[in-house]
Amino acid sequence: MREIMSNLHKNGFETIEVQNAAQALKVAKSFVKPNISVGLGGSTTVSQIGLLEWLIKNREIELFNQYEQGIDMEENFQRRRKGLLSDLYITSSNAVTIEGELVNVDGDGNRVAAQIFGPKKVLLIVSKNKIVKSIDEGFKRIKNRVIPKNVKRMNDKLLSMGKEPHYNADNIANKYTVINGDKPGRTTIIFVDEELGF
Repeated sequence: MREIMSNLHKNGFETIEVQNAAQALKVAKSFVKPNISVGLGGSTTVSQIGLLEWLIKNREIELFNQYEQGIDMEENFQRRRKGLLSDLYITSSNAVTIEGELVNVDGDGNRVAAQIFGPKKVLLIVSKNKIVKSIDEGFKRIKNRVIPKNVKRMNDKLLSMGKEPHYNADNIANKYTVINGDKPGRTTIIFVDEELGF
């Protein structure tokens, strides 16, 4: 872990190590200050540690929550756009290499776009199962684990609402990125010593 932390720091990323989801939630909450705007990128990990639920209940921030039940697709789209100019953008990464690179895939691209440019601050919650040896291994992880798990998750959600499943690798995974550096201080990665997310 020391090697990956060192390489991430060389690449301009800040890192914080925590032991479990409860600690990750506590640290993540410290970045959420009153009167800021907060954008979200799709992340099972953010939900699993309880951060999404806490953000939704937080009345001191402006949350661009595209997951709110009852909103139409136009409102969903507008909230994702607003998230790109938020004070704080919260999501995860599909993979982080030993060399300190972030490897991701996205459908519409708002999550990867925000990691590259836009929000003043980016906070990533990353669990130990996302660490890979190389960029190629990151893409293999995405293909063999991330995409199938997300396709199933999203189609199961549609089925639970009585709708026909229509998600597949082509429409949830068509924008790939590798980020090998950022402006120092912009992106903080909370590493969790547990297996979370996909």
